[in-house]
Amino acid sequence: QLQLVESGGGLAQPGGSLRLSCAASSSGFGLTYYAIGWFRQAPGKEREGVACISINGSTNYRDSVKGRFTISRDNSKNTVYLQMNSLKPEDTAVYYCAARTWMCSDYARQYDFWGQGTQVTVSS
Repeated sequence: QLQLVESGGGLAQPGGSLRLSCAASSSGFGLTYYAIGWFRQAPGKEREGVACISINGSTNYRDSVKGRFTISRDNSKNTVYLQMNSLKPEDTAVYYCAARTWMCSDYARQYDFWGQGTQVTVSS
């Protein structure tokens, strides 16, 4: 079993930055064998993938965040980060991290473990 806890959300102004963290705890090998994805869901909208990092460090981003968001992982701390720069009001959503073994997937249903989410609000 893997437990995921997100933190770092809050209120940011347009053009500002936030760094989200996804901390994992497990009885096994931690995050070593898991790809971690960040998803977000705005009110009235479907959950969408934002970024993902596989076990070998390869990364994927949705087009709207490329060049602004950076995903990284520190397996020694069992933590994955999402650095969000140049934030826009349309980035406002609840952000979730999720885990699946090995490689990234674009499909939320293919992730086995989910955190509780953290709210990100971008507004002046």
